[in-house]
Amino acid sequence: MSESPYGDLGRPPLHEAALQRALVREGGLWREVRVVAETGSTNADLAERARGGAPEGTVLVTEMQTAGRGRLGRSWTAPPRSGLMFSVLLRPEVPVPMLGWAPLLTGVAVATAVRRMTAWSQEGDGFLSGGDAAVDVRLKWPNDLLVGDRKLAGILSEKTDGGLVVGVGLNVGLREEELPVPSATSLAIEGAPQSDRAPLLRAILREFATWYREWTALGGDPETSGLRTAYKDLCATLGRRVRVELPGAETLAGTARDVDGAGRLVVAGTGGDRVVSAGDVVHVR
Repeated sequence: MSESPYGDLGRPPLHEAALQRALVREGGLWREVRVVAETGSTNADLAERARGGAPEGTVLVTEMQTAGRGRLGRSWTAPPRSGLMFSVLLRPEVPVPMLGWAPLLTGVAVATAVRRMTAWSQEGDGFLSGGDAAVDVRLKWPNDLLVGDRKLAGILSEKTDGGLVVGVGLNVGLREEELPVPSATSLAIEGAPQSDRAPLLRAILREFATWYREWTALGGDPETSGLRTAYKDLCATLGRRVRVELPGAETLAGTARDVDGAGRLVVAGTGGDRVVSAGDVVHVR
């Protein structure tokens, strides 16, 4: 990154040492938080570190990502320091069929943290709870966060040696003219009263750790951990007419009726219920 990190005072840099002090605790999930100025893909970099034996709880954050990838290989880029772009390394000891809940758990953690942080209003030197979320973030199955019909964030989960790397790209300070597509949005565009990236990242990682520890302690059970209920409560896909682009160029149309115990979408169509484990979902107006 050629420009100074202080060139845009509205987008201050993240400080690795401060994040380490705030998040890395003995006995906690997070073992290391590293911030880099620029990289191609935090998921790819962290997967490489995983192959080298990096421990669970390693976090890689970048100020600028030049080769970010979304689902189906779509590219994703943004100006420096305009978003939160990070990946976490997980080694969950849960049954393989339950691993599909990892990106859904991430969505719950990010949405919950963002809703909480944007419901706070600054007063004096602290933040006080302000009631309902200023930004009504919802989840689109399986990996997107929405405000209305506009995309606020995306999640990409990839298997690696003995674990998972889960990446998050959250639009924080993007301005309208900087959006890569009109269907995207950012916390700044949505009028969030709290868009400082450092406390937002801390809140997301703490929320994630709480959910992850509960989910893994219960063997990946989404029911007893409360994860399935929390996901369904935040899911904007349920109850909607959807079109699902399935692998192999097949298309499924119907109403999204449920998210089952394995994290799959249940779509009610003309031929009855069909369970979808992977696909590109379009909310039909």
